Amino acid sequence: MTYFSYDNSPYEIRDDIKNAHKKFWVSLSQAGNWWSGKERIAIAQEVRNANSCAFCRARKNALSPYTFKGEHNHSKNLPIVAVDAIHRIVTDQHRITQQYVNNNVNTGLSYSHYVELIGIVVAVFSIDEFNRGLGIDLETLPKPCQGDPDNYQPKQAVKDIAFVPMLPANGATGAESDLWHKDQTANVLRALTLVPNALRDWKALSTAQYLSIEGMGNFIGQKDRAINRMQMELVAGRVSSYNECFY
Repeated sequence: MTYFSYDNSPYEIRDDIKNAHKKFWVSLSQAGNWWSGKERIAIAQEVRNANSCAFCRARKNALSPYTFKGEHNHSKNLPIVAVDAIHRIVTDQHRITQQYVNNNVNTGLSYSHYVELIGIVVAVFSIDEFNRGLGIDLETLPKPCQGDPDNYQPKQAVKDIAFVPMLPANGATGAESDLWHKDQTANVLRALTLVPNALRDWKALSTAQYLSIEGMGNFIGQKDRAINRMQMELVAGRVSSYNECFY
């Protein structure tokens, strides 16, 4: 099956965006470090379920999400702790706390499982929003591949300022040396590094849909972009405000 042809798009879509989306769909279908291919596809489906979840809509309007009781609209293919994490990230992420993450860990969703799950949620949601913005149908999810997660975790990950362990600024070494140049990094990059492939996937999508890490130093704009950097940041700032992003 051919994914992301964008033949039905009202606008011409750059090849690098198509290729980034196709590449992630391949990655999504395969076993990750902590979730199988089947589970990763199930996580992607829950991202979509969250958008139409009546319980999520009601809980978002509650004074506290931690005392509101109910049941998510979900596909019953994942542990409920994972379902709740996915739905919260999509619909009510600004009220996630350290205590909530710790409670997840205590009920079976390890830090590593949680970080890989976040990487999938962010990537799938951003691709789906791209399609919604174009007014076209969401892409069919890929078929899962066989294989088991390898449970890889970088030894240099530490627990410091974040809700989850992550690489220190000087921790992009060895197998993780490609994540950033020397100690030139930021917390938004470090956030997913407990599962380095999650950051690699995010960087590939961000490079196509927004800017590369290197391109962020260009305050004028890239020749292959239809708008300049000031216009891009105006859009990015407005979207971040709407999403209540603390950055």
